[in-house]
Amino acid sequence: MTWTEGTLKLAGNLGSPYSMKMRAVLRYRRIPFDWVPRGSKWDDLPDPPVALMPAISFPDARGEYPDAMIDSSPLIMRLESLSHDRSIVPVDPVLAFLDFLLEDYGDEWVTKQMFHYRWWYEDAVAKAGKLLPLDLDEQMPTARHEQFRQFMTDRQQGRMALVGCTERNRPVIESSYERLLDIFEAHLTAQPYLLGDRPGRGDFGIFGQFSQLISWDPESARVAIDRAPRVVHWVNYTDDLSWLPIEGDSGWIDAGAIPTTLTALLAEVGRTYAPFLLANAAALVDGADEVVCQIDGHEFRQGPFAYQGKCLTWLRDQYEGLDPSVRSAVDDILDGSGCEILFS
Repeated sequence: MTWTEGTLKLAGNLGSPYSMKMRAVLRYRRIPFDWVPRGSKWDDLPDPPVALMPAISFPDARGEYPDAMIDSSPLIMRLESLSHDRSIVPVDPVLAFLDFLLEDYGDEWVTKQMFHYRWWYEDAVAKAGKLLPLDLDEQMPTARHEQFRQFMTDRQQGRMALVGCTERNRPVIESSYERLLDIFEAHLTAQPYLLGDRPGRGDFGIFGQFSQLISWDPESARVAIDRAPRVVHWVNYTDDLSWLPIEGDSGWIDAGAIPTTLTALLAEVGRTYAPFLLANAAALVDGADEVVCQIDGHEFRQGPFAYQGKCLTWLRDQYEGLDPSVRSAVDDILDGSGCEILFS
């Protein structure tokens, strides 16, 4: 099933990890789209239900764009429902579940690393404050640019405690970034993508955050160049994989032969993201003002997030919906990783 729905419109910004994620997905899948800088004079898309990036508008039968959809994971699955060609969902349901978990980790935990490195280090703050407003209007008057720079910097730094990017949590976040780089670097010595010779949802979820951490923000980029040169190269390639030859459903690894580097990545998810997800869910149930949990021997604190509560629900719904034999195979892979606590 190939793409027949016409040209999409993707409204995003270069400094938005989820915009880069969806642009890379569309490029890889060779789905025709027009890139529209969000908030610019060229942005004629209707407002989505929530003002988040990116937004994708699908043409109707008349070639008009009546609405816009947000949230990268549901967008990926809508695209999959419209075309299977160059799919990023593995055909093996065991791999597909692991891929969904890895995408969620990228979207919801690696994003903490991205936010931390962008708004903690002075040179990164200075770069972001100067450049991000220009995504909206490169011809912005100097006085307005300075106002926007200060507004954006104050707003984003004011959100740091809410998303867990604090001095207390800094060792957890920075060490998790360094371990992720080391694991990914080791993985790339054996195969080009997380689940074989073609990218899945997890690759694009992590790529979106790496597009900023490695290609944009100076301190995290320095760390990556020093520790993980293959990962730096991988990010540059993954931005546009329209060239990558794919034949049908081939190219995925055998779910019965998971490489040790993928096992290590799942253990990293279990080490960091899993305890956070459970603590966040408990805080939401209790109506608590703060999420408190132990991660890697440190007390981690931040405000509760309703969306990440939904992420745990979606993960559990996917898990419960698996055929019993598939679920058993998933359990065997996750056993001892730390991720199993999400589903017990």
